[in-house]
Amino acid sequence: MNTSLSGRLAGYETWEGHDPFEDHAGPFFFRQHEDGSVTCAFEATPTHCNGGGFLHGGLLMTFADFSLFAIGRHVLHGGPSVTVSFTAEFTAAAGAGEFIEARGEVVRNTGSMVFLRGQVFTGKGEDERILLNFSGIVKRVKKRPLEK
Repeated sequence: MNTSLSGRLAGYETWEGHDPFEDHAGPFFFRQHEDGSVTCAFEATPTHCNGGGFLHGGLLMTFADFSLFAIGRHVLHGGPSVTVSFTAEFTAAAGAGEFIEARGEVVRNTGSMVFLRGQVFTGKGEDERILLNFSGIVKRVKKRPLEK
């Protein structure tokens, strides 16, 4: 885990090398707070934007999927798991240079499934804008798929 970050990402950590797609799309980061809640974050760059100059919707959904696992990590216990359901509603746009965060909660934890929901946002206090509402179901799996 990379924990030597500075600036707006000071105090965050990442799973660099754990998921090649997320490493390529991000990088994305998370921080667990004293109360047990988790905040995820990334610094938006021009490479995260679509042709219109706004953050790409697929990027926001990828970040939200990353956030499912960070938010649920205390109940997933680091074991192998996969997203089996994901929903998202876009509510606002953002662009390069903005600090993007996500927060959420575990709604239900069964023997094999974890149900979560959250929001991707930018800004603080009165300036906060919700960019995406999301929910998902993460399934614990017994072993990783075979590599080719």
